[in-house]
Amino acid sequence: MTSSWDVSYTGPASPPWDIGRPQRAFARLADEGRLTGGLLDAGCGTGEHALLAASRGADVTGIDVAPTAIERARAKAAERALPARFEVADALNLERLGSTFDTVIDSGMFHVFGDEDRARYVASLSAVLRPGGTCYLMCFSDRQPGDWGPRRVRPDELRAAFSDGWTVESVTADMFDINPVGDVTQAEAWLAAIRRS
Repeated sequence: MTSSWDVSYTGPASPPWDIGRPQRAFARLADEGRLTGGLLDAGCGTGEHALLAASRGADVTGIDVAPTAIERARAKAAERALPARFEVADALNLERLGSTFDTVIDSGMFHVFGDEDRARYVASLSAVLRPGGTCYLMCFSDRQPGDWGPRRVRPDELRAAFSDGWTVESVTADMFDINPVGDVTQAEAWLAAIRRS
């Protein structure tokens, strides 16, 4: 799995999701003061969301399975003089980090998992998010037309995945900005705020 994701970052073009800046939804969350405390960016890619949170004072750890993405995130942190930690790690085994967090952010990772791994991912999040902590999760939406890109997610799937030991506080329609896929530069998304019980 690691090599298949890493190759996304080694070609001549950036992958669709690596837009070189935070998604607008996460910039809004930062402006609202929600990206705080000990924060984990699960599937951080090249680190834009983690670095945004670090710039607002959060104690940030970003993880990704792609070593090339982590190298780039570390370089950005050094260049911007931001104290974020970046580690190559598997989001399905977050307990191996040996840390717990107040906040978790997921921009575009939940939707890459099939049903079995989705349950493992939610359990992995449970292992590291402190009770009362919040996961802000943005995923591809079933409102997106066509069949290109990742699996579409319905709101009821989000609620079902986080039904045990969590409270889904909101699921709202939003948009991913993406590097162009043909003439498409945005994709329909759901932004969920999910609190750990």
